[in-house]
Amino acid sequence: MNFYEEEPQFRALLMELLDEEFFAYADKELLEFGEKSANEIDQRARFTDREGQPKLIKFDAYGEDISEVWVNDGYRKTVEDSYNTGIVGYVHKEIPELGRRGNYIYSYAQGYLLSQTEPGFYCPVTLTMATAYLLDQYASSEIKEKFLPHVLSTGETTLYEGATFLTERQGGSDVGANETKAVQTKDGYKLYGEKYFASNAGMCGVAMVLARKEGAPSGTKGLTLFAVPWRKEDGKLNGIKIRRLKDKLGVRAVPSAEVEFEGAEAFVVGDPAKGFYYMMEALNLSRVCNTVASLGIMRRAYSEARQYALKRDAFGKKLADFPMIKDTLAKMAVKLEVETRTVFKYLPLFEKVMRNEPGVTEKEIVLNRLYIALLKKETAEQAVHFAHEAIEMHGGNGYIEDFVTPRLLRDAQVLTVWEGTANILGLEVLRLMEKFNAGELFLQEMRERISAMEGEFAGKVGDGIEQLEKLLMALHSASHDHKTFHSKRVAELMVKVFESVNALEYGVGGDERAQKVMKVFVKETWASKNEFADQLKSVDYFEEIVLERTEKEAVL
Repeated sequence: MNFYEEEPQFRALLMELLDEEFFAYADKELLEFGEKSANEIDQRARFTDREGQPKLIKFDAYGEDISEVWVNDGYRKTVEDSYNTGIVGYVHKEIPELGRRGNYIYSYAQGYLLSQTEPGFYCPVTLTMATAYLLDQYASSEIKEKFLPHVLSTGETTLYEGATFLTERQGGSDVGANETKAVQTKDGYKLYGEKYFASNAGMCGVAMVLARKEGAPSGTKGLTLFAVPWRKEDGKLNGIKIRRLKDKLGVRAVPSAEVEFEGAEAFVVGDPAKGFYYMMEALNLSRVCNTVASLGIMRRAYSEARQYALKRDAFGKKLADFPMIKDTLAKMAVKLEVETRTVFKYLPLFEKVMRNEPGVTEKEIVLNRLYIALLKKETAEQAVHFAHEAIEMHGGNGYIEDFVTPRLLRDAQVLTVWEGTANILGLEVLRLMEKFNAGELFLQEMRERISAMEGEFAGKVGDGIEQLEKLLMALHSASHDHKTFHSKRVAELMVKVFESVNALEYGVGGDERAQKVMKVFVKETWASKNEFADQLKSVDYFEEIVLERTEKEAVL
């Protein structure tokens, strides 16, 4: 079994996005990592979830508070296997075999494979990516030298996993209400306070923490970003205690804790007045990671549902022989394929903006933020939906922990919450529309991309763009309450347009199978739920979309 080998469409997508030399390297590495993810990492993930969850060792034999987090040996092996691939490091440093730096497309391809087996573990990877970004972009040369080689380690030095600690008990998403204090001393700064939902606590070597310096203004403008090592150079805790680990519904692999700072040594990162801005930049990166994790769960759920339907006998037939099952699997397949394409085809823009490359425009910056909000919201909700469909496909078996399906649902549910709920993301879309004219920029971009396309399906997408334009016009003069109330509806309509445009481009530029994927996707996306479907494209195209060649031969 090999997650990468089993999805030729994803391999073809990477071939489109990477140059020939980079693809040859990535293809070889992803083939190896896909096999490892589908087998030994998957076995470790099951053990960690059911029996080997992280545990807090609060005190030692002498009653001293050591706040140590125990993880099982398999988890530690997954840490080694994952980080040594360069899933974090090669975003920022040279790949020895290529003699050049990697990119986010390759890293997110690795994350996609990893999330099919262990989205819980992809959370620490995400936090380490965010930590690496903040240090690389904004830290002084002295602080970079102190931490960055360890955060980017691919086995040549001690690894420091990262963490980003924002949430406090009284604030939650309202980060401006944070109260953690930074007190200046003759040697630097000491932090005092607590973080209420601190993931990767006890496993990280350095955490990026927002705190308020004495005399700083209230709200987000008074927050400064600090790099806080978990331990001192002598190995003792750096004025940090863990109150308790959270008992979570899912993603049990990652230790999430309530953390107390009692004079933790901390180092200012960047401009002290821009801490919140820096952390929001890292949040955008984490939201894309969340999106990739959601795609990974979608892929695993679809794969499990598909395999079960092809093998399971019911009423004298295979499940996959029944039209309703064919419809479900075909719709899952096209949604996954189009959504994955939409995310990965967008990544070059993400890379350009995040690296602040020469020539990046204000329009690109705004669209980048908009696409992140849209895709994070949509993929997280679809991950839950796909996990539900996989359970239903299995029937009673899908509810039993012997199968992976219950864990997929438990792990998927948090992705709608982490990095911003649907309400928060809807408000983000509204804010971008009101402050940066994102709605008009989006309409212009989508119209331009389909301007040369004709036919029934391009017409349906064009009608969708007109629907969106009318909604945006209505909101322009609406009250504040109406705008916030409808913000999620705007986001939902935008993402339907965005993905449909990508589906059209896929169909126009692809083979016969790609054209059929496009037709099913566009028809399903814009169909009225109450109309009688005289054409069952999802059923008619089942073999081309869902079955591999060997499976077609077996069926025939």
